Amino acid sequence: MSAHDTSILPVILSGGTGTRLWPLSREGYPKQFWPLASDRPMLAETAARAEGAGFLPPMVICNEAHRFLVAEQLRGHGARIVLEPAGRNSAPAIAAAALLAEEAGPGTVLWIMAADSAITDVPALHAALARAAAAARAGRIVTFGMQPTTPETGYGYIEAGAALPGLEGVHEVARFVEKPDAARAAEFLAGGRHLWNSGMFVATASVLLAELERHEPALLAAVRASVEGARRDMDFVRLAPEAFAAAPSISIDYAVMERTQHAAVVPAAIGWSDIGSWDSLWEISAKDAAGNAATGPVELLDARNCIVRSEGILTGVVGLEDAVVVVTDDAVLAMHRSRAQDVKKLVDALKARGRKEATEHRRAYRPWGHYEGLILGERFQVKKIQVRPGAKLSLQKHFHRAEHWVVVSGTAIVRRDEEEILLRENESVYLPLGCVHRMENPGMIPLVLIEVQSGSYLGEDDIVRFEDTYGRA
Repeated sequence: MSAHDTSILPVILSGGTGTRLWPLSREGYPKQFWPLASDRPMLAETAARAEGAGFLPPMVICNEAHRFLVAEQLRGHGARIVLEPAGRNSAPAIAAAALLAEEAGPGTVLWIMAADSAITDVPALHAALARAAAAARAGRIVTFGMQPTTPETGYGYIEAGAALPGLEGVHEVARFVEKPDAARAAEFLAGGRHLWNSGMFVATASVLLAELERHEPALLAAVRASVEGARRDMDFVRLAPEAFAAAPSISIDYAVMERTQHAAVVPAAIGWSDIGSWDSLWEISAKDAAGNAATGPVELLDARNCIVRSEGILTGVVGLEDAVVVVTDDAVLAMHRSRAQDVKKLVDALKARGRKEATEHRRAYRPWGHYEGLILGERFQVKKIQVRPGAKLSLQKHFHRAEHWVVVSGTAIVRRDEEEILLRENESVYLPLGCVHRMENPGMIPLVLIEVQSGSYLGEDDIVRFEDTYGRA
C-alpha cells in the first residue's frame, strides 16, 4: 500500500472504565492498561495492530486523569493524545477526532476503535479494514460486524442487508438491534444474518462531520468550539472544557449510525472479543485440560472451567466449577461465571457505601512512577514510592505533614529548602512540615524508597506545587 493514497488514521477511544472486570479494572487504572489477552497492555496491543505502511500515527482520545499512563504505554508509537475534559460518550470524542483529522485533509479515512478489545487474527482484520476503507472513500460509514460464535446477550447486533455493488464484502445495514434476551440471541445465531456490533467504525472525516451536522448540529457546534479553543500542553491536546461540556452525552450509534442513510457493514471473523466480563476473558484465554484459565500464583485442585487470577497472593481453589476468583492486594472477587454481568451491580453497591476500593487501587500511578500505601494509622502513614530513571517529583511543600524518606534501592537527589542532598541505599532524610522539597532519580535504575508521613492531615490534596516537570497545577 502506498501511504500517499491509502493513509488511514487510527483513532483509539480510551475513555472506558471496565467496571465488569473489577477488582482488576477500576476507574483509576481501567482494563485497557492491563495485559489481559497477551503480555502487553491492551492499549499498546491495539496501537500495534495499526502500525506499518498505510497508517498514520494513532490519535488517542482519553480521560485527562489517564494522560501519563497513555503516554507511557504508547511511547514509541508517535501517538497524538487528545484529552477529554469530561466523559461525554463516544459521539463527541469521535467528532473531536474528525475535526482534528481535517488537518490531514477532509478525505482522511478514520479507523475508530476501542482501546480494550482483543483481536487474535490481525491479517484478517487488515483485510476487512481494506474493504471498509474502500467503502469509506465511496461515502459510507462502515462498521465491522463480527461473526457470532455463541448466542451472546451482552452485545448489540447488526442485521446485514444486501451486498453493495462494486464494494466487495460490504453490505447495507438493514437495522441495528439492542442487546437481546437469550432466546432472541439464539435465533440470531441460527439465522445467520445477524452480526455482533464491534464498535469499530471506518469513515472519512468529511462524511462523519456532514452526518453529525445533519443529525446532531448542537453537538458538532459545541465540539468545534472546544477544538478551536484547544491548547497544547507538552505532548497533549487539551480540548476547551466549557465548550466540550456543552455537547450532549450520546454514543455514535445513537447520534449517527442508527439515523444515517450511509451506514454499511463488513462481516468479519477476526477472533474479536470486547473482554467485557470475566466470563468473556475466560472464553479467549488459554486453558488447562480441565478448562481452567489461571494467571499468577494459583494452585488448583479438582477445579473445572474456572478463571482464577492473582496479582501476587498465593491463591488456592479446590473443587469449584465454572467459578471466577480474582485476587488483588486489597480486594477479592468470587462468583459463578454465569453472574459475570452482575459485577457492575457489586461495584455500584461499593460506591454507595463509600468504599474507595470500588474505584482506586492501592497503587497510584503518577507521571514520575507510582506509589502504594502500606500502612495507614492515626496521624501517620507509610508508602512505598518508585521513581523512574531520570524522573523527578514536583517542587512542593505541605501544610499539615512532615515526611521521612528512606532509600531502599537506587540513588536520589533531594532538595530541602536551600540544601541539595545525595542519598544512596539505606540512607535517609527528614523533611519537616512546611519545608520546600523535591526528589529526583538521577540514576539508570528505578529509585525505590519508603516514605513515612506524620501529621494532623495526610490527604493527597495537602500539596502546594511551585514547579512541575509534567505541567500539573
